[in-house]
Amino acid sequence: MQVLVRDNNVDQALRVLKKKMQREGVFREMKRRRFYEKPSEKTTREKAEAVRRSRKLARKQAIREGLIAAPVKKPRTGPPRSSPFAGGPPR
Repeated sequence: MQVLVRDNNVDQALRVLKKKMQREGVFREMKRRRFYEKPSEKTTREKAEAVRRSRKLARKQAIREGLIAAPVKKPRTGPPRSSPFAGGPPR
């Protein structure tokens, strides 16, 4: 995994690194490996994960085919987001 540090901005690089690690599942893996997991617990967990994945896939497929309604997105509250094109310091 690689993150470029631009203009000595280490804080931004750390945020990007954490986001990448979160997306890759590194933190979840570290938490899981903290303690020993019995083989029976491992198979139970893997089966549960497989069931969760298949249900999610089936739900997405049903939404795509119009069999069930798509979930309603909640309107965002709070201050409006700033656009990356709206002034500010260059990246």
